[in-house]
Amino acid sequence: MEKTARQIRNEREKRITDAIRLRIPDRVPIICAMGYFPTKYTGVPCAAAYYDYDAWYDAYQKTLRDFQPDMIFQQGFMPGKALEILNPKQMRWPGYGVEPYQGHQAIEIDNMKADEFDQYMNDPSDYMLRVFMSRTSENLEGLSLLPRLSDLGLGPMGIQMLALAFAEPKLVKAVRTLQKAGREMRRWRSKIQKFNKMILDMGFPQYFQGAAMPPYDVLSHSMRGMSGTMFDMFRQPDKLIELCEFVLKKTLERPMPQPNEYGNIRMFMTVTRGSDDFLSKKQFDTFYWPTFKKLVMTLIERGATPCIFFEGNFTSRLGYLLEFPKGRLLARFDTTDIFRAKEVLKDHVCIEGNVPSSLLQVGTVQDVKDHCKKLIDVVGNGGGYILSPRSSTDEVNPENLKAMIEYTKEYGLYK
Repeated sequence: MEKTARQIRNEREKRITDAIRLRIPDRVPIICAMGYFPTKYTGVPCAAAYYDYDAWYDAYQKTLRDFQPDMIFQQGFMPGKALEILNPKQMRWPGYGVEPYQGHQAIEIDNMKADEFDQYMNDPSDYMLRVFMSRTSENLEGLSLLPRLSDLGLGPMGIQMLALAFAEPKLVKAVRTLQKAGREMRRWRSKIQKFNKMILDMGFPQYFQGAAMPPYDVLSHSMRGMSGTMFDMFRQPDKLIELCEFVLKKTLERPMPQPNEYGNIRMFMTVTRGSDDFLSKKQFDTFYWPTFKKLVMTLIERGATPCIFFEGNFTSRLGYLLEFPKGRLLARFDTTDIFRAKEVLKDHVCIEGNVPSSLLQVGTVQDVKDHCKKLIDVVGNGGGYILSPRSSTDEVNPENLKAMIEYTKEYGLYK
């Protein structure tokens, strides 16, 4: 009798959970970030993920039907027209600033100036609305004309101040931009929900229930930018530490997401600027680790499972992860020496990774099988291992990706 989607989800959820908790599952689990791979596999442009819902839905459905990992990191549908209306400076996507058959691009901009730390920490809501958001798009520059809400007072004068501000053409443009983009997003909401339901109906458990980023990365990626944050380490180190602590506080004030149907809360997180490639050990110990550790420990104490993607090379810092409770987080590694990671983290942290994308793109099927065998034999020995590609699968050879998945299912049985 054919299994139902719920039965398949149950099996896959248990397999992943057992591996993370350092129990021995029935076989080595497989997680695969799909990215734009469905477009390469089915021949539709990457722009379909933004402008052609039906084509993207069909491409994703066919890809999931033909490639059956245990869990996926999905690239959902995003309404490109709404993004065009907002025109964010931090992003360009297929069909808008990027060729239709290429993936999207993230662009760092300096949205917070070096002398604005106190302004943000003293009134974060006001700062984010009037200052930060007004810099994210030319169409939203008018938000800077809003008066501070705390300055309005309680009488008629406050109402008049607000009314005068909303009569400014630039603010009118910003409000109309948000309204127009919001209407476009609402138009697609039911279809996006249908897309997410399709994944569950095909037997794939929900990977993440929420996200929380290390404070230093929040600043370095989204607020100060990499160069600004690096200057801060030398020019105002105490202020940077204070700001990291403030960002941590605001992050932890957010409510926890609802658990999935199995009672699990997996929280997505990336460690980027904390890698060996960006910070010295002293800098890592001073600016990155203290708030990162507090974030991870608090999430674990609240019943969540941090699922952390360590981008770049984290080899020299593997020992730090032994300070977290045993079997309570998932560590996915990029260019980190995964065999060294097994030596350091065995019996303490579940490891995920790290079949090179280059191998999946230009290697032979036998090359892929040989590499997967080594990972399973060494890193999978004794449990605590989930196999996955190192990073993007956008351009990989479909035959190689299928070989990775099918070989792991066949060979990855615990002896």
